[in-house]
Amino acid sequence: MANDKQSRRPVIFAAAAASFLMLALGLSYRALAARLGVPTGAAPIAQGAFEQFPLQVGNWTGQEVPLDDAIVRGTSTDAHINRRYSRANGQESILLYIACGIRTCELVYHQPDVCYPASGWTLVEQHSLELPVREGSGLPCTILQFARNELHRERVTVLHYWIVDGRLCRDVSLLRSRLWRLSAKADSIAQVQIVASATETLANDLAIGLVRAFAVDSASAIEQLFQDIEKDRKAQSLRLMKERATAL
Repeated sequence: MANDKQSRRPVIFAAAAASFLMLALGLSYRALAARLGVPTGAAPIAQGAFEQFPLQVGNWTGQEVPLDDAIVRGTSTDAHINRRYSRANGQESILLYIACGIRTCELVYHQPDVCYPASGWTLVEQHSLELPVREGSGLPCTILQFARNELHRERVTVLHYWIVDGRLCRDVSLLRSRLWRLSAKADSIAQVQIVASATETLANDLAIGLVRAFAVDSASAIEQLFQDIEKDRKAQSLRLMKERATAL
């Protein structure tokens, strides 16, 4: 009996440790969600602002891919981009998805490593990297590869990163630490997903090459998009301050 109790101790300890870890991660995630879920008072980003993003990005040509209204409502986004960009006479293509909001709890929930497994995909590989976009500047991001079907014949590659008030973040852990260092809540958070599907004619390494290439080619345009949005926000805030001052 004593030996039986001793043999169970590692199992009990492991279960307790796992429960504690799950509880800690759950509380941390809920705290982040609560912080993000409170409206900041900032004006929502208008969909029209995202429509200014160019359809021509380097040698990539874009085409709108309409999203179902139920998906847009489900993610609680204020503005989004969902386009397919192609090059090489349409032989190479990726899907670009950018979603932004001021009440961003849903954005955190709807990230690739959560949504893809929930839709029947298996995460088979994930790694972080920093892509060189210009001298002295890099793009921190995560590349995830998912597969489904019995023999994992269907595969998809997703390059993902966050933009918090114009600042780049690679993943939720960095997002959490950055937000908790800020003196105020973030006014807006956006996530960027660049997706390529592997097929019989497009191997996994080529799909990774495509999402990396588009991420580098589009980085300056995406950065400019959010810089323009921030300028409009500041101009709008200045106008409101002047109007209030005049009313007094």
